[in-house]
Amino acid sequence: MGKRDSLLKVSNLTRGFGSGETRLEVLKGVDFEIKSGELVALMGPSGSGKSTLLNIVGGLLEADGGSISMNDFRYGTDSPSKVVELRRKHIGWIFQDFHLLDHITALGNVAFSLDLSGFSAEESEKRAIDSLKRTGIFDRAEHKPDELSGGQSQRVAIARAISGQKNLILADEPTGNLDLSSAEDILELFKELCHDEKNPISILMVTHDPHLASKADRMLLIKEGKVVASNVDTAWEDK
Repeated sequence: MGKRDSLLKVSNLTRGFGSGETRLEVLKGVDFEIKSGELVALMGPSGSGKSTLLNIVGGLLEADGGSISMNDFRYGTDSPSKVVELRRKHIGWIFQDFHLLDHITALGNVAFSLDLSGFSAEESEKRAIDSLKRTGIFDRAEHKPDELSGGQSQRVAIARAISGQKNLILADEPTGNLDLSSAEDILELFKELCHDEKNPISILMVTHDPHLASKADRMLLIKEGKVVASNVDTAWEDK
């Protein structure tokens, strides 16, 4: 694989909650970069700010200070209402509990999200089929969520996340409800999607599992409000 371009750059990001004596500074100057086609695991103790950071990168929460640049967008301290276009065009989400609609098929779940993004019904179905094929779950396209295993449901959720040709996928504990075998299958799928020469995707994945994190291209450890390590070998050394 050749030299990869930078996709996302986070600079001196800060965020606190509350005020006065009860104010808690959660992020205290976070810096990191993600390259195109890179799978990055984000770890840290409970309450360290992983979800806060993910929500700011995803444009769902504004930071107090610092900046984020992605493609031609620069944001971070903007309110979520000002970065709707960024979220719609460039960022996909994957959650621990899949967030699939129970009453429609796998194909319908993926196509519905595309409908909401403004694609025509015909284009939505075409893109949904392509995404289900890419995630290896097209053979279950006409099945509803209650007819799918956990691993299959997460593949549908991943298909939904990538279906709009998003550049960046944010995955919040995506293997948390899966057995080890299914979790490792999902990690292999993530790597395939990221390392696709033709259409690489970047993934920032929050996980509590060091074994799965070690399979990522790189790992970020957030500790006491800052990123203190960027690879698996040094992540658990005392700083």
